[in-house]
Parts: sequence; C-alpha cells; structure tokens
Amino acid sequence: MTTRANSLTARVTGRSGATASPMTLPAHDLRVLLDGLGLLGYSVEALLAAARLNRADLTNPDARVACDAYGAVLTRACQERFTPNLALELARVTPLGAWPLIDYLVVTADTVEAGVRQLARYLRITGAPFSIEVRDDIEPIRVEMTTVAAPFAIEFDAALMVLHLRNEADGVFAASLSFAHTLDDAAEFARILGCPVKANAAWSGISVPQQIWRLPLRRRDPILRQVLEGHADEILARLPAHTGLALEVQRALASRVAGGDTRIESVGRVFGMSARTLQRRLADEGLSFQKLLDDARKVAAGRYLDESTLAIGEIAYLLGYSEAAAFHRAFKRWYRATPEAFRSTGASRRA
Repeated sequence: MTTRANSLTARVTGRSGATASPMTLPAHDLRVLLDGLGLLGYSVEALLAAARLNRADLTNPDARVACDAYGAVLTRACQERFTPNLALELARVTPLGAWPLIDYLVVTADTVEAGVRQLARYLRITGAPFSIEVRDDIEPIRVEMTTVAAPFAIEFDAALMVLHLRNEADGVFAASLSFAHTLDDAAEFARILGCPVKANAAWSGISVPQQIWRLPLRRRDPILRQVLEGHADEILARLPAHTGLALEVQRALASRVAGGDTRIESVGRVFGMSARTLQRRLADEGLSFQKLLDDARKVAAGRYLDESTLAIGEIAYLLGYSEAAAFHRAFKRWYRATPEAFRSTGASRRA
C-alpha cells in the first residue's frame, strides 16, 4: 500500500521524495478532485484532514493550495482504498461544467478542432499544471500535453477531454492516447475509454484523425461563445505571464523585492534547490532568474511611484539599487519615461 501511495503521490506532485514543495495549484481544482473522490465513495472529511484543510479553505475562487495538499489527499485516498487508474475514474465522475468558463468555451465552438484550440488558448485561466500544443503538421493530429510536475493531471485531463468530446461531437468521436509515464493499468484505461492507449511513450496527449478533427459540436453557439471569449480574454489579460516554477519564483520575488533578500541563493532555498538547479529549471521554461527579478522590480517601481509618497531615491534603495542613476536607467528601459515623469503622469490621471 505504501509503495502504491508513494507512486501515486509522485504522479500528482512530480516528486519522488518527501521534501515539502512550495509549488501551488488552484484550490478550485482540489475542490473538484474532492467532489470526485466523494462520488467514488471516499471520506472527504478524512481526505481534508490529511491535507490539514477544511472546506472553507477551498471556497475562495482565487485561492491556491500547496501541491503537497493534493499529494496528501490522494495518498490518504490510496491508503483508504487503492483504485487503479484513479485519474481516469475521477474523470468519469467529473461533470461538464466543473470548470464552467473553460468547459463552455470548448463545447460552444463549431468543431472538435475549434474546441481543442479554445482549450489550448484559454487553459491558463484554470491554473492547470500543464500546457497544450496542437501539432497539425502531422497526421493524425497531435494534441500534446506537457507538464514539469504532474503526470496525474495529464491522465485526468486527457481522459476528461476524450469523454467530453465523445459526448459533444456530432458524430462518432475516435482518438488514441499516449502517456510519457507508466499507468496503473494501460489495458483497462484503453478498455474504458474505448480507444488505444500507450504508456511510456515519447510524448503525452491525444492523437486525432483529420476526419474526427472536423466533426461539428452539438452545442456550437457563436453568440454565447463570443460572450464567453470576451470574459475569458479579460481574465487572461490580468494573469501573470508565467506558469509552473517561474510563476512560483515570481510570487516569491514579489514578496521580497521591497527590502527583502532577492539573491538567487536565498530564493532557491525556498524551493529546496541550489542556485544552479533553480537557474537550470527556469532555463527549461525559457526564462532566467535575472529576468524575473527585473520584472518584479519593474512592477514594484511602478506601484510605489503611482501609489506611495516615498521619494524616488527611497524607492530605488528599497528595490536594491545602491545608486539612483542605475535605478533611473532601469526605469527608463521599463517605462520609456523617467521616474519623475511617470509619477507626474499618474498624479494627473488621478486629478
């Protein structure tokens, strides 16, 4: 049982050890997970207790929960009763509308292709721990799902996508699944979904033949879709530009950038990583620590100039600049204006 629980936890969090992780995921996702586990007969109260959470912790739509809480919930579920292919079983009991905005953005699209592209475009608003890329340069078309952390999420969402598209397509939906990790029971996974499933493959995601790609969706509704897209675009515009580890580092820097310790060695310790490992992990996401620090300073500088009465020299010092001239050069690069002009413009806007 312990081996199974540890294996499941590693698939959820992407880590094989027991070291605590500062990575987070949306609390809403955990609420959906717990709802599904409850429908499968697990004790939701016991699962919450294992994660040291209560229901009130999951009611805020913007709240986030440590990845370790997800691991604790599923480890406790596995100890209570092991269910092979648990991600698939959860997908089977998760209804359309569990993520209302993204689900209806998909099903109101015109075709399977348009629905999947909606999912790829707007997935970031859900805070999902993976990304989707549509590869339409090959046949069958690939919907590739990439994660730096959570294979369990890919199992769940790939199964959910197949199940929903099978119900929503105006025709017989067919696809095949690939996973770059081991499944509990690949044959049973394939039997339940009625499609080929390959584990330990070179990539993770769904293969869709061209003729299936063009199938219309039953609930296609251009008017409703346009309204939903407007709402989703507003949310997307307010989201941080980064995901994964970069997003967590961005959050750590935001809380430290004004007078805190922003050295990479110090931030790395928060994540249980050496400076070298943190830099390498960020490079894997196409970013650098210095770029994230620069972004954090830019946001903080603009906020302080717009909202505080601190002198420009004090702001420069708070943000780690030992010389005012260096802060001025950085600020002009960020905002194409001097700090004085930026503050003056902000004051005139508020007048």
